[in-house]
Amino acid sequence: MKIEIMDTTLRDGEQTTGVSFNESEKLAIAGLLIEEIKVDRLEVASARVSEGEFSAVKRITQWAKKRNCLHKIEVLGFIDGEVSLNWVHDAGARVINLLTKGSLKHVKSQLRKTPEQHMSDVREVVRKAEEMNISVNIYLEDWSNGMLTSPDYVYYVIGEMKKMNVKRIMLPDTLGILNPDQTFNFCTDMVQRFPDTHFDFHAHNDYDMAAANVFSALKTGIKGIHTTVNGLGERAGNVPLASVIGVLNDHLKLPNQINESKITQVSKMVEQFSGLRIPENKPITGYNVFTQCSGVHADGDSKDNLYFNNLMPERFGRNRRYALGKTSGKANIKKNLEELGIELNAEDMKKVTQRVIELGDKKETVTIEDLPFIISDVLKSSTVRNTIKIRNYNLSLAHDLRPLASISIEINGKRYDETAVGDGQYDAFMRALWRIYTKLNKVHPVLVDYWVTIPPGGKTDALVETVITWDYKGAEIISRGLSADQTESAIEATIKVLNVIEEGAVGRKLAWKEKVEE
Repeated sequence: MKIEIMDTTLRDGEQTTGVSFNESEKLAIAGLLIEEIKVDRLEVASARVSEGEFSAVKRITQWAKKRNCLHKIEVLGFIDGEVSLNWVHDAGARVINLLTKGSLKHVKSQLRKTPEQHMSDVREVVRKAEEMNISVNIYLEDWSNGMLTSPDYVYYVIGEMKKMNVKRIMLPDTLGILNPDQTFNFCTDMVQRFPDTHFDFHAHNDYDMAAANVFSALKTGIKGIHTTVNGLGERAGNVPLASVIGVLNDHLKLPNQINESKITQVSKMVEQFSGLRIPENKPITGYNVFTQCSGVHADGDSKDNLYFNNLMPERFGRNRRYALGKTSGKANIKKNLEELGIELNAEDMKKVTQRVIELGDKKETVTIEDLPFIISDVLKSSTVRNTIKIRNYNLSLAHDLRPLASISIEINGKRYDETAVGDGQYDAFMRALWRIYTKLNKVHPVLVDYWVTIPPGGKTDALVETVITWDYKGAEIISRGLSADQTESAIEATIKVLNVIEEGAVGRKLAWKEKVEE
């Protein structure tokens, strides 16, 4: 039995505080989830929300219709006569997920109706949906509380829904209150009482048990799981798509059609559009989850992959890294130097390792791109010659005028001057710099990510660390600048990465990677 994945990033995920996707962003995420990730179904919106939401759904349904996958697009609707149905129909969708009450308390307190009256309302909407050629799935809102406090009500409504033209019944842990044992017991009850019914399970993460609850639900024969990218959702969020993939493929080995190699790509896109950073230790998608920090671990990996598990980074379009910091040993340093094509004797390796540990003790971040500079400093060598230098620059910011940058740099002893305007002072600096590169027919790295941090407390005179991620000919490079001024720290990080590229370290890194992959 193939497990269905219904992703609700564009509906439930958008209920995350502060998250709102525009029309183009919704379409981009929808396209990636359906065509690349291969989710079975996609819940894209709630009916009646806004004109902007209507327009976004219409674009998605038009796109889906051209690709013969309109049946995969679903919209949350309400028991409101024909209002939601008309909204869904006019937006071009043909599947509605009706929000009904899954607990007696909700029916009595919110609707102020009897279960029989509620079912009569549901029956009428389902009948009208059938006339409009709209397929119906049903959400049992607050189902988990219903099973805890009013199971007879739950049995009654499902029994009534079985008499209707309903394709799926979806069981939400709306408030994220269940534990894995309760999930297993309640889902087992559903599957055994109604064996020919397609049930979905919808997990929230309020107690940090969403993935564990999905594991328990799937063991009972539940046929569908709802997810969101990066675990977006109300309060503590929903179960992350990436975590569900690990449960399905590694622990339960259940058949599914998800393309796990694209998980990182969609995770990064949603991070960018939502404005919410992926925690660095987030399983599978976090920046550091495939990074070994301990020197003992790096040594074990070098000898026999002793610290590998089934979550190999290559499965998810990632690479294994070895962190540089106070817990680093010679093995960590060696792994990073191999990527750069640099060899050191035992004595020099000891000195460089000690410097990395000292920097880590001071809580300073050390990246692989920093290593040539550390070697130059420690060994007083010419590993990095700083062939690109800033002679001077002038940045101006005035009200109602675009920021202006005038720069003078030196490349291999020759001076180059340029001026440019930009959307900010750093952007103006970069535009001027890249003009010089264009005149010299030099390829420059592309900025991928820009992260600014200051020590806790936020004092205005605190040092600012700017960490920039670059792409250079397919290689990811991270550079760091430290200064009392944010723009200056960004400029420092930029010049640092240009020198690393100029010295050919990135080229050696790419060659080493290709050799390993062969």
